[in-house]
Parts: sequence; structure tokens; C-alpha cells
Amino acid sequence: MSKTRQSPPSANLKRIIDSASRMGVEMNEAEALQWLAAMAADQTGKDIVVDERSGVFGHKVSMLDFSPDDLAHFRKIGRLVEFKDIPGRVETALALSGSAAQSKIQTYPGDADYFERINIITESRSSACQILADLIRQKAREASKGPTYLLIQVRFGSYSQDIVRDGHLLSKGASVTWSPEEIEAGQFDAFTPDGKPVVIHWNDSQDEPDWCKLDWIVADPVRGQLVNASNMLDVTWEAPDGTITPLDGYLDPYFQEIYLEAESIPIFSKLAQHVSANALDDYVGQLEHEVNKYLTKDVNFGKAAKRMYNIFRLTGRYEEAAFIRELFDEPTSMLYQVWALIRTMDECCQPNTSIPIDSVIAQADNLILAVIDALEGDQETAVVRHLLRLRRSLDGQKHGQGMSVEVEAARADVINIVNNFFYEKLTALPSIKVYMDGYQEK
Repeated sequence: MSKTRQSPPSANLKRIIDSASRMGVEMNEAEALQWLAAMAADQTGKDIVVDERSGVFGHKVSMLDFSPDDLAHFRKIGRLVEFKDIPGRVETALALSGSAAQSKIQTYPGDADYFERINIITESRSSACQILADLIRQKAREASKGPTYLLIQVRFGSYSQDIVRDGHLLSKGASVTWSPEEIEAGQFDAFTPDGKPVVIHWNDSQDEPDWCKLDWIVADPVRGQLVNASNMLDVTWEAPDGTITPLDGYLDPYFQEIYLEAESIPIFSKLAQHVSANALDDYVGQLEHEVNKYLTKDVNFGKAAKRMYNIFRLTGRYEEAAFIRELFDEPTSMLYQVWALIRTMDECCQPNTSIPIDSVIAQADNLILAVIDALEGDQETAVVRHLLRLRRSLDGQKHGQGMSVEVEAARADVINIVNNFFYEKLTALPSIKVYMDGYQEK
């Protein structure tokens, strides 16, 4: 992949500001110019930047979008989702990723996404896989539920054969999803495609752990907020001779991670030197694959916009990136957060929940107020109507009733507004429209 290196801030910025103005997008010219200047500055020197004051570090491009204002909040959730070091055996480095790592520009982040590098020092790959299996199961059991958190699912292992589960055909090699109850039992029941019963055990596929991820819902009673918190693991095995081997076959790059503790620098530095020389091209290629999916299959222009921003800022298309940065601060973009939290509220009302219903009600009240403050006209009326119905369903839940069927209707209505907003704004800039059309014409 060849990078497109454009000229430093110039008349191009005026063109972008004019496009933003035509579409009713407020763009701070001074801030945009400052960001463009920083991005176009000399790219030589060290890739990793350390903020001495806050103790966080990350790739210099990522650090431009991170604000430490909410760092205490993210570190608090981090203590729930993180894995602990085991001296001489397990080394870890926890980072923020996704919109949480771009808190300077994403006023309305979707989730609290974390990324953790776990390096297991042992005599064999098989031993490393066994240690990982034990670590994840222990973590899931210890952090299954509490007054302010609920584990939703864990991804660990891959199927060794085609499986039918809950009426769905899952192909050999697909990632295995585990509920907390299944993890506690260490197994679950499924069927082969020809109808024969089969039991899937926790350790069945540990030698091919695939990609590993844990998902929680976390309540903050003080803020009256719910958040989806996840921890994506990148696990490596360090052999006695010092050789580093990723257990899933690929060592992830570090272009969108903000590491939360300076003490993690040694383990990060040790692993980073093994990242492929083609890591940037591979990472951008992965993002482009996701953009294609969200533009042509699972249509979601909000998710597409987030990935296009990362593509543009990493490949030198700074003017397009500067335009998209402004969209994340627009009031309508907060509906992306509303869309995610409606499902979260529903999950908090399931029979196995430990999240107090009052926390869910507080979140609903905050969403209603936020929508009223951010929107106007027909958009406000439609979204508030759905949220008020959900709020009444929560009152019913308090007396033992289930959530309303309004959940999916509300999410569909909200994502439709989000899609219309991002599509209209993104296509306002001709160069972005050409970029998007390139996918939709394939």
C-alpha cells in the first residue's frame, strides 16, 4: 500500500471548512490548523511518545487524539478488566483502544474498549496455551458479576469441527463464544451438522486459542452511566531462548492504543520490536476491509467513519481526517452512543443480572436529557418517544416484568438517524465521497 503524502496545511483547509459550513458542521479553524500542522510535522524520530505528567504512552499519532481528562475513570474500569502479572511467568500491558483512546475528539464514545498484551514465559507453546486457558477462565469466574459489573461473554478457542449451536451453523475454525454459566461449567452442549449431540469442553481447543476477548457491562452509580467494557487480548509465548511467538499467529500493531501505565514500557518495548515491518500496511488493510463491510453489507456509516478517520490519519490524507474529526463532536453523533446503550440497558434487565435496576433507570434518564439537549425537531421527537417507552418498560422491570419489545425498534430508528447523518456529512467532502464510492462500486 502506498501512502498519499499531501502538502502541509494550506488552502486545502479552507476548502474543508467551506464544505463543513455548507453542511452545518461547526469546524474550529485554529484547532484544525494546529492538528494538521502536528500531523504534517517531521515524521522522523521515535514512534512512541510518553506523557510524563499522566504516565500514559502510545504511538505519536494516537497521542494527539487522547485526553487525560477521564483517565481516572478509565483506569478504574481497567482494574476490573485487566490481567495481573505473575513474576517470571506472565507479563502484561493494558491499553485503551477504539473511541476511548480518542477521547480528545470523540465527545460521545461508544464503549470502553481495552487491549492487553499478555506475554507468557514458559518452556513450550503447549504450556503457554494451558496457562492462557487457566488465566482466562479464572478471570471470568472472579469477575463474573458484582454490584457494578456483569460479564456478558468471553471469546476463547476455535471449533475443531462444524457445529450447530442455538440453531446456527458454525464452521470449523470459527471463534467460540462462552457465557459465564458455560465457563463455570467448563462445557456446553451442541450438535454436529447431522444432528449428533456433542459436548464442547473449555480445554478442547486451547491449543488454538484464536482471538480472545472478554465483554462486560459496567455501571457507574455516581455518573448514572452504563458502559460496555471489553478487553481484547494479544497473547505471546516467550520461549527459553527469548523467541517471541504470537499464540494466534499474528502480533498486533500499536497504532491505536494508549497504554495506561508507564511501568508497562519494558514489556511493550520487548514485544513491539517483533511487530512486522509491514504492520502499518496490514493494519490499514484490515481497516479497509471493515470499511467495505460497513459501507456495503452491514451498513453502518458511523462505524465506517471511525475507521476511515484512522485510515486517513495514518496514510497522510490529513485534510479528510480533519473533516471527520469534527463530525465526532457534532450533537447528532451522540446517537451512536444511544444506539449502543439501548442494547446495554436490555442486557442489564436479563434474569442473571447483578446491575441494580436503579442504575439502568438513571442511564435512561440521562439519555433522554442528552437527546433533548442535543437534538431538535423531528429527530428529537422520534428518539425521545422511543426512550420514554423504554423508560416505562424499566419501571415495569422494577416490578418483575420484562423489557419492552421497543428495544429493537428504538435501536433501528436511532441507527437510521445516525446513518443518515454520517452519510450526508461524509459525502459533503468530494474526496471522501469518491473514496466511499470506490467501495460501493466494487
